[in-house]
Amino acid sequence: MERRYITLKWCGQSVFFIFGCIGLASFLIACNNQSRTNAPAEAAEKNVYLRESAQKIHFWDMPLARGANCMNEVPSQEWFRSAAAINIKWVRLAYDKWEGENRDFLIGDASHYTGLARNDLNALKEVLSWASGAGLQVVLTPLSLPGCRWSQNNDNRYDARLWEDYQYQDMAVRFWADLAGELKEYDCIAAYDILNEPYPERGTGLKEQTGVGDSARFPLWYDEYKNTPRDLYAFYNRIIQEIRTVDPETPIMVESGFYTQPSSYCAWPGKLEDANVLYSVHMYEPYEFTSNNNYKQGGIYAYPGNIPFGGKMVQWDRHTIARYFEPFENWIKRSGIAQNRIVISEFGCMRRNPGAYSYLEDIVAFLEERRYHWAFYSYREDGWDGYDYELGDAGLPWSYWQAIERGETPAPPRKDNPLFGVITSRLK
Repeated sequence: MERRYITLKWCGQSVFFIFGCIGLASFLIACNNQSRTNAPAEAAEKNVYLRESAQKIHFWDMPLARGANCMNEVPSQEWFRSAAAINIKWVRLAYDKWEGENRDFLIGDASHYTGLARNDLNALKEVLSWASGAGLQVVLTPLSLPGCRWSQNNDNRYDARLWEDYQYQDMAVRFWADLAGELKEYDCIAAYDILNEPYPERGTGLKEQTGVGDSARFPLWYDEYKNTPRDLYAFYNRIIQEIRTVDPETPIMVESGFYTQPSSYCAWPGKLEDANVLYSVHMYEPYEFTSNNNYKQGGIYAYPGNIPFGGKMVQWDRHTIARYFEPFENWIKRSGIAQNRIVISEFGCMRRNPGAYSYLEDIVAFLEERRYHWAFYSYREDGWDGYDYELGDAGLPWSYWQAIERGETPAPPRKDNPLFGVITSRLK
């Protein structure tokens, strides 16, 4: 509801008119006072928004905001309530797994964006109302953009058109301007995360990893691809500028290239042009240990221990984790970016890998020491249990799988355990 005001217009032609208005003015003031006493809830909520909207960035001014990822196939109001109950403060929300009215939820068609899918938009707004009702802040995170369909919705093929053809970037800019125009007044949105795990480097021959603390290859790569569609830094500046034409306040979260690898920021000349930007990275290294593939191979790599990385065996422990982040942290300092604008928006480990507890403990301890905002992956995911730490490090009971085979939907046997305690002890 828009705020309404009553304005008396002065005619200036008659003192009699002025005195004659005194009675009417007194009556209006009395009515106004009464309306304030019994102000409707929606007006009060609007006033709260008016106070907070100009301060959205201040959510990130806290010393450390701890959150969780929600990439569920079916969103539920109970998920947000349970997250709030364990003191999760913010949620990185992806919607691409949801059933939409067309092929790609909200976008409609990632090959030809023409406007937001209205039914999908309404469904998203309902989920945002659940988050708001639970007192949670949301970082809205598409897994797809026009010309960059999420591989799991694309027959497991990477879609690189966004990084090869400016016409898809034009569509992506329009998409974000449309979405920001629809959601700018949602006070529960703490940031727009432009795209999950961009990978403009793919297909150019750049190696993903060459060694712990090695980042020299990224500036060399950027020199070659600057001012092309693969220029992620230029793409972000352009898309943020367009968002600001409709929403000048909501913070923007950006992710580095090569699947949001920390060192890939070293390709950029510095921070982005907009002041209210959060810089996000993900942490699943060493991937040969953290991945589900390690578990399927019988847990051949354990943490801490000798694990393949960058083409050689590396002893991974808490000191190696710190060395891995060094190039990124040096870039932060050179660019003059405050620590409370850094977000490790995904980290985790397949819960059944040997040493998962020690790995999570060392990662979280590092982030807490640095005072970086963080969000673990993931909380109560409904599509796969591999990163559901409430299940501990053991397999699910046979009775659970028997119920699944019968077509039932049993609740996973979640409970307090040391593995999940690594997370919850910090949330408290």
